[in-house]
Amino acid sequence: MALGALLATPACAAEAEPRITEETPYVPSPRIVVDTMLRMAGVQSKDFLIDLGSGDGRIIITAAKELHARGFGVDYDPRLVKLATDNAAREGVSGSTAFYQQDIFKTDLGQASVVTIYLLPEYNAALKSRLLALRPGTRIVSHDYGIGDWEADAQETIPVPEKPVGAVKESTIYAWVVPARVEGRWRSQVRTARGSTEVEFALSQHNQRFDGTLKLRDKVLPIERPFLKSNYLSFRVDTGNETLLFQGHVTNGRIAGQQIRGDSNSRWRALKVGPTPG
Repeated sequence: MALGALLATPACAAEAEPRITEETPYVPSPRIVVDTMLRMAGVQSKDFLIDLGSGDGRIIITAAKELHARGFGVDYDPRLVKLATDNAAREGVSGSTAFYQQDIFKTDLGQASVVTIYLLPEYNAALKSRLLALRPGTRIVSHDYGIGDWEADAQETIPVPEKPVGAVKESTIYAWVVPARVEGRWRSQVRTARGSTEVEFALSQHNQRFDGTLKLRDKVLPIERPFLKSNYLSFRVDTGNETLLFQGHVTNGRIAGQQIRGDSNSRWRALKVGPTPG
């Protein structure tokens, strides 16, 4: 892959064409790194990969040849795009792969179920908002660098004796799952010891972490043990008399799932009605 495949200043990359100022650094990812990235992303034949900074195309080509996935790579260096295209033809996967010379910040990522990156940390940070805006459940894996303050869902450090850069011959692979957007005010009907009642949740969110409160009659109660992965969330609320557990899937401003009280389960629905106050 091409490390730092785009040489424009990150702060202006979204607004202006990239300006090449020097030879594009090219640092290929050793095979063990490629295999680890694909494994941590859980790539299957149904997946569509987009590799940003695709270099000689080895991630897309390996995914296509060995896992029967489809995808395309993007690099700013036309020599690497040609090399990747030739490599795909030689490996017999031209029909399920493609490589383009273009700006990574202007690449449409909407088709991806998996995004792979081996870019400098400032580029990763500049991509963060676009990656978080992808479809919930999209998997992202990065070689050696995180994505700003977005805490990885998983990471793994592996020995890489043949690594061409750095004094320490190892690589860290980071993986994320794009979370659903759950911040806002949600209205719902819940069951309590005193009967069914309408409540309102106020949720705030930062990356895949969320927190909030439940307004129940005359009480404002904190939610506890919040968990969010892809479009699945769960949390519980202690009312003082009982503990209510909520779990469900978020889709288009609605949550559908179940509420658990002691040994009883019931359907639970919530509707987003506005932004989080304040």
